[in-house]
Amino acid sequence: MSGHADTLHSRKALPDALRVLLADYPREGWESHGNFDGLTRFWLERHLMFRDLQEKLQQEARAYLSGLSEPLAFAQQAHRLGGFLIQQLHGHHQIEDHHYFPVLAQAEPRLERGFALLDADHHTLDAELQALTGAFNDTLRPLSTGAPARDQAAQLEERLTAFGGFLDRHLSDEEDLVVPVILHHAPRL
Repeated sequence: MSGHADTLHSRKALPDALRVLLADYPREGWESHGNFDGLTRFWLERHLMFRDLQEKLQQEARAYLSGLSEPLAFAQQAHRLGGFLIQQLHGHHQIEDHHYFPVLAQAEPRLERGFALLDADHHTLDAELQALTGAFNDTLRPLSTGAPARDQAAQLEERLTAFGGFLDRHLSDEEDLVVPVILHHAPRL
């Protein structure tokens, strides 16, 4: 299970061995399932928010790079949205690692390796978030003094693109593992 193909940087999908409940609870039936509740909906909405924020940040960087956004406006948006994304992702992962994942792994022991995989993803994403924070700082530092930051913004946009791929892979796999466990075990959780 800990093979290279299972790392966030190389994984194309959740390994088949961890998709056992997904076959019984496919995505298209989640919201209509009787055990789909407000907490599950809220959790999925948070994932959508993370994806939307990452995409919005990419759009802001591209607008700046193409001259459609003024440097100060870009700096303000990048600071506000980037800080929010990074802070919210850290908090979200901490709650999952310390509260939700242990309960869900106990409810469905045959998927315990999946929750370990998601925990490993969080560590990988922490490193990516640290690098992303550095890219934001490298871009915002010259902009705060009125200096151009096109090269830094281009590097930020590249990092946001890569991060978006990692983030979407992780969130999709997490949803495919977690939601079926919740739907299957909700009365006992």
